Amino acid sequence: MNSITQDVKYRLSILSYARKYGVTIAAIKYRTNRQFIYRLQWRYDGTPASLQPRSRRPHHHPNQHTSQEITFIQNMRRRNPHAGLVV
Repeated sequence: MNSITQDVKYRLSILSYARKYGVTIAAIKYRTNRQFIYRLQWRYDGTPASLQPRSRRPHHHPNQHTSQEITFIQNMRRRNPHAGLVV
């Protein structure tokens, strides 16, 4: 990705300010917490791509059907296409 988004520019400015004046003063100036700045410092590897916002999508859902259950449901719907939810 060649373009730098506004979020990445903001995060780069936080890191450069924190490097010059310290994390606590940068957190006060940018109205964020120190943990966020430390997390950015840990993630930053010199490329702007490392500061891209990451997805917050969950990896799984606690009530998610297993693959065996999905196969069973698909087979039942294939055999009985007009059956309702009660069946």
